[in-house]
Amino acid sequence: MNKFGGPAILLDRSDINTDEIIPAKYLTEITKMALKPHLLEDLLLDGFSPESDKLANAKVVVTRGNFGCGSSREHAVWVFEVNDINVVIGESFARIFRQNMFNCGILAMELAKEDIDAIFSMKGNLSIDVKIEEGIVIVSSDDAAQADATFVFTLNPFDKELVSAGGWLAYAEAKY
Repeated sequence: MNKFGGPAILLDRSDINTDEIIPAKYLTEITKMALKPHLLEDLLLDGFSPESDKLANAKVVVTRGNFGCGSSREHAVWVFEVNDINVVIGESFARIFRQNMFNCGILAMELAKEDIDAIFSMKGNLSIDVKIEEGIVIVSSDDAAQADATFVFTLNPFDKELVSAGGWLAYAEAKY
């Protein structure tokens, strides 16, 4: 089973679309790795820079609602995959984007708005540990005054199997 979690980056905005995740001008690239340096390069968000060390080291993205809306392109998920981001947590996801995440072995976790608000209110640099089997996510801060926070999430059994296997290809190879 894959391990999910790590250092987190917070993108405090709803409706981040696939053009902001990976600009359309890169869709002609012939390898996934060619997409790597362009993750979120067109995202306009106060205090965010796509060149930041925080993004370069992130394994988890926390965002608001309707993440991955816009064009239904796999490239928007592939750019997370090649940047070793294994979890995106949000209030909701565009349907096709969400399924593409699971197909690539990346966890698309939906939490209630109140839980997302609580994560955004935490101080310091955050690290997230996801325990898929237990259905919990633990958010820790490097700020000693900040207590850890635990949230409960649910996945349907198929999505849990799919993401635990490492995506659709690994799942199909193991099952068929």
